[in-house]
Amino acid sequence: MAASSLNIGPYRLGKTIGEGNFGKVKVAVHEKTGEKVAIKMINKLKMQAMEMHGKLKREINILQQLKHPHVIRLYEVLDTPTHIFIVMEYVPGELFDYILERRRLSEGDARRFFQQIVSGVEYSHQNMVCHRDLKPENVLLDMNLHVKIADFGLSNMMKEGDFLKTSCGSPNYAAPEIVSGKAYAGPEVDVWSCGVLLFAMLCGHLPFDEEGLPNLFKKIRSGRFTLPGHLSELSRSMIIRMLVVDPTRRITFREIRKHAWFRQSLPLYLSVPLADPSHQAVYPDIITQLNELGYDVTEASIDLNPKAGAFPNMETVAYQLLLDKRRAKCTTDPREQDPLAPTVFPPHIQKKVAHLHQKGVLGFEPSPAASPVPPASPVPLVRGWSAQPHTTPTPSIMSYELSPGSVGWSSSRWKLGVESLLDSSTLVVAILQTLKKLDFEWFVVSPFKIRCRPVRRPPTIQEQTPTHAGSSRAAEDLMLTVQLHRIASCRYLVDVQIFQGPSIAVMSQALLVISSIYSALQKIDPDEEKPPITLRRRTLREIQQQELPFRK
Repeated sequence: MAASSLNIGPYRLGKTIGEGNFGKVKVAVHEKTGEKVAIKMINKLKMQAMEMHGKLKREINILQQLKHPHVIRLYEVLDTPTHIFIVMEYVPGELFDYILERRRLSEGDARRFFQQIVSGVEYSHQNMVCHRDLKPENVLLDMNLHVKIADFGLSNMMKEGDFLKTSCGSPNYAAPEIVSGKAYAGPEVDVWSCGVLLFAMLCGHLPFDEEGLPNLFKKIRSGRFTLPGHLSELSRSMIIRMLVVDPTRRITFREIRKHAWFRQSLPLYLSVPLADPSHQAVYPDIITQLNELGYDVTEASIDLNPKAGAFPNMETVAYQLLLDKRRAKCTTDPREQDPLAPTVFPPHIQKKVAHLHQKGVLGFEPSPAASPVPPASPVPLVRGWSAQPHTTPTPSIMSYELSPGSVGWSSSRWKLGVESLLDSSTLVVAILQTLKKLDFEWFVVSPFKIRCRPVRRPPTIQEQTPTHAGSSRAAEDLMLTVQLHRIASCRYLVDVQIFQGPSIAVMSQALLVISSIYSALQKIDPDEEKPPITLRRRTLREIQQQELPFRK
């Protein structure tokens, strides 16, 4: 199809939003889903004249393997006799313009952007990709002011034990070893560029800026810069450790994550390993939506993890566009959320939970060893929902040796359990309904933790014989914990943990519970209209005076 056409495949072309050496970037609309994308149009004749075929192929291969919430997404590549069309995520803003409008950013804003940048760059390194051109112009901002790292045109693949030698990138952000023409491993030059980025966000100007390249390179090699007085001690410490001339003494990304300034207000989803893209579940409601749009598609025809060098079919591209739309819609600004605010479920959710208890499934009193509240606590444990104050009312986070923000291995998937885009109140009701169907009884430790076990029934005459005594005692000792982990503003992980009991028996029950919860969640539409959940901070007096809603 000719490049001058108004349509390229399923996309309707719009205005030009950028121009490069051998092509333009246009905004376009996927006609069936109505979602916006950015299409990079590469003129093949210009590309061949400039001998850039290898560079373009490398950039496409890199983008294809990077699947991270803070890295620009590649949807597909369309090839015609005259042009190559690279279809990518459309992100309207730039960090450069954001800084320019505000002159400089507050430490809170700068830290939030910096955390997301570090997460995306570190993920790239774990996939053996060195960016080499990190600067505000290549850090895009979506409608929710979330970072998307873009322009991997100067990136390269790293090899264990090998060094890169190409001097590339923007001079003001280039590391001393690059401007000196020395070999480098890769990650250390991106650390330096991130340090310059952080300086620019906090100060509103660059640490190394001189007239003429020789003077600029001399200043970069010296490592001399001045920090303004308005910076906090922790932010000064972070910048100084990143902008160290000797790359062997420069802070690493692993050390950056441990730095006190970086860890302040760190979002939960950046603190746990990302779900492995190869293990993503397909949402049945999006499949239904695709069929309503005219696609003939089933869950089996959606390939979210195509082989290297291959691209997804048109149904998978449309699915991914709708999934990204959902994720964007349920993502809010993390600054608006109070991580310590208790969640107060709306009345209609409380009625559902109360109804479950009234139908004959009673919560059980935990043993003293399992009790979440010391005996001296003025707020007693009750059957059903716990109204006690908790030191950590939000979903807890598990720690891993694997770097947070990276793709977890198979053991991480077992630990993390089922991922869902449903809100917490809907999840809790679905979990309790599932436990009821499985004939389990439960005790709600907190709004995000449920301890459960199979309902204990009087043994029959046959079970009272010595042969069955052991299995009966084993069943009595069996206990599981169902835990919700919040990893983003509208994204949860449901984890089933073994609390106590014989290994084989309790693992069998854990598998039954988690698979049943998964099946139940697949039948719920996350886009269904729901009353909003109210978040507010309760005083100690309110907590102590609150009537326990589900006391029998």
